Amino acid sequence: MGGAEKDLRAGLNALQLPLSDQQIGQLLDYQDLIAKWTRVYNLTAVRDPSEMMTHHLLDSLAAVAPLAAYLDKAGLGQGSRLLDVGSGAGLPGVVIAICCPAIAVSCVDTVAKKAAFIKQAALALKLPNLTGLHARVESIDQAFDVICSRAFASLPDFTQWSAGALAPQGVWMAMKGKHPADELAALPASVDVFHVEQLQVPGLDAERCIVWMRQKSA
Repeated sequence: MGGAEKDLRAGLNALQLPLSDQQIGQLLDYQDLIAKWTRVYNLTAVRDPSEMMTHHLLDSLAAVAPLAAYLDKAGLGQGSRLLDVGSGAGLPGVVIAICCPAIAVSCVDTVAKKAAFIKQAALALKLPNLTGLHARVESIDQAFDVICSRAFASLPDFTQWSAGALAPQGVWMAMKGKHPADELAALPASVDVFHVEQLQVPGLDAERCIVWMRQKSA
């Protein structure tokens, strides 16, 4: 077993996230694909493989169990739809698509090469539930059960820009560093923050949280 696989398995163990050998293989192949494309297209600023493991894969994997728990509680299983906004190299969208085959994941980015990378990842990793969209999120008119972002924009901008793509009972799942008190205070009254969930990312000594939000019913 290579070092990357060992680190990944240890991280999954710490997150109590049981994945199949096939899914673990897909995650490792995905990291290799990011590294390969980054050499040519500068997809991500992180280039060191061990840093990629903690800052990209494990950081995204930390959101998988909370997402699965939310969908389970909401009675949304097979066929639920998730939009990853400002997806870049597909973090966390591609990771969610690998871990949760029942979720249809769309990754949207305004940069054409990043959307092309997602399409390539879907083919290379054999992920029929993954779609790459080259668009502005404001132009998307499909409805999604969950709209997520990671290091994309402030909470007011994220919710405002993507509101048109949120299903009536849908939620926003914003992955943040430390508790974003100022951004939370700046949210409009129409947005209801119903949970701020602290995350522990294995191997990463930094604060992480998920801000869960929905539209207040009129």
